[in-house]
Amino acid sequence: MKTKNESKRVLLISNSTLYGSGYLDHAESDIRDFLGSTRSVLFVPFALYDRDAYSSMARERFKAMGYELDSIHTASDMQQAVNDAEVIFIGGGNTFRLLKSLYDFDLLPSIRQRVAEGMPYIGSSAGSIVAGPTLKTTKDMPIVEPPSFDALGLVPFQISPHYLDPDPNSTHMGETQEERILQFLEENNASVVGLREGAMVRIEHGSTILKGSSGARIFRKGHEPVETVPGEKLNDLISPAAEEGS
Repeated sequence: MKTKNESKRVLLISNSTLYGSGYLDHAESDIRDFLGSTRSVLFVPFALYDRDAYSSMARERFKAMGYELDSIHTASDMQQAVNDAEVIFIGGGNTFRLLKSLYDFDLLPSIRQRVAEGMPYIGSSAGSIVAGPTLKTTKDMPIVEPPSFDALGLVPFQISPHYLDPDPNSTHMGETQEERILQFLEENNASVVGLREGAMVRIEHGSTILKGSSGARIFRKGHEPVETVPGEKLNDLISPAAEEGS
């Protein structure tokens, strides 16, 4: 019998569009492999203001991959839509707006329950951030105020998507993304996966593996950051046990 963690199937994508390619082009092979025989996707467009346009773009892209896509914002009963879904995909945009909407429609518990039961979850950018414990590693402006920073908690680590390495030639004097993550760790214990564009994390059968075309930088309280490459297993770097030993 599978444990709850072994049942979880999660694909967290850093970015939906990679420079030089179209919407989800760089992630198509990984999405197809992850979804397998699944044919129907429930899309959550709450991170952008124009939900109709966003869902239309996602529908066309998934149709090109051979999948039907329905948007949750058009469902008469959103809770039932989650309960009936084969797979859920939460797209990117503003993380604060996304999380507030998930609270407004009381969708967090039902999504957590379905993913715990084995429903595949795909997140991109903001959709990847809310899969973690909180939205505290977002770079977005707080254009709205959710009731809490607590997110879905599908995985025990934080995602910091669109990760950019410090540019030694830059004259910009503000904090780098690495400095902001280190500030997060001064106040929090959760590990942070800095996902470079083109990278994604796949959680399946109890394993957490870095996928995609670029690496990730792993941050843990009390440890030096660690570089990882596609194909590398991340469990020992992001597990709660590793954090307790820090």
